[in-house]
Amino acid sequence: MSSPPLGVIEGFFGKPWSDAERVACAEFLQPRGFDFYVYAPKADRHLRRQWAVPFPDAELAELAALSAEIRGRAVRFGIGLTPYNIHQNYDAGARAALRAKVAQLNAIGTDVLCILFDDMPGNFAGLAQLQARVVGDVTAWSAATTFIMCPTYYSDDPILERVFGAAPLNYWQDLGRDLDPAIGIFWTGQKICSVGYSDPHLEDVATRLHRKPFLWDNHIANDGKIRCAHVYLDLTTSGWSLNRALAAGLAVNPMNQPGLSRIALAAYADGPAFEPHLRAVCSAALGDALLGDVELFQHRGIAQLDAAGRAALAQKYRRFKPEWCAREIVAWLAGDYDFDPNCLTE
Repeated sequence: MSSPPLGVIEGFFGKPWSDAERVACAEFLQPRGFDFYVYAPKADRHLRRQWAVPFPDAELAELAALSAEIRGRAVRFGIGLTPYNIHQNYDAGARAALRAKVAQLNAIGTDVLCILFDDMPGNFAGLAQLQARVVGDVTAWSAATTFIMCPTYYSDDPILERVFGAAPLNYWQDLGRDLDPAIGIFWTGQKICSVGYSDPHLEDVATRLHRKPFLWDNHIANDGKIRCAHVYLDLTTSGWSLNRALAAGLAVNPMNQPGLSRIALAAYADGPAFEPHLRAVCSAALGDALLGDVELFQHRGIAQLDAAGRAALAQKYRRFKPEWCAREIVAWLAGDYDFDPNCLTE
């Protein structure tokens, strides 16, 4: 029996990765068993708030080139499309705009298409039925071979209802009933950023959704107001756990720092032993420095440091600055990855 697919979904707020960083990530992860890379940065307006506006030709060409580069490394390329608030008025005009956008995504080469209804109000009667209709239309128009949708309520975390309104009665059961069984449904666990996933919880969610959940894992994501002061490098100290047999797949939402993310991403495939992954990404000297500071960086966080403390650490890591991870540490200490206030759910 084959393992559920494992991949990366670039689905965070804040500073997005560059195309070179995305390709380098795919190149690093493919030998470690990662199957897909989904491009879904919150900063791409043509996939979110302005989804109905066609991609300009230059941006479409850039996405096509990115798709070709990632697929050329034997990693499936995906897109995350958020038709923001489409359920408020899914009329003929909205349907035509959505079909046109899907045609553009077909043209760039999209293997995995994610239809995302997160980060928008959801307290509407008939929400599940309309979202299932939208997903059905998209899958009919798309040339992708894998489809995953994200519900508006993608976790049991009560913060979602506080921010986006109360979920309709039987929302998950209705959604699971009305969606084609071949379509995956994203789930982040009991929390938006879950420490891990217990067997009883996953079994309960599978009953609600009428299928195993496809996990969108935010465990190392650091785009939130508190989490941006941390980098999550070591899964061994966090207690992360998953019985992958109970999941339809695993999509890891990484940190805003692409080089540092690789240290933790490798652990999802190769096991949580920290130091071997650190040594695979960093030089011996930089690895030794990070070993000494991982407790501060991951658990205590740099928010507690004063200006002098940050300056001293920046000076320490500036010595290794030709290395990608060291440059990211220096930029992080300087505030280049500070909180994006559009991230509402922490």
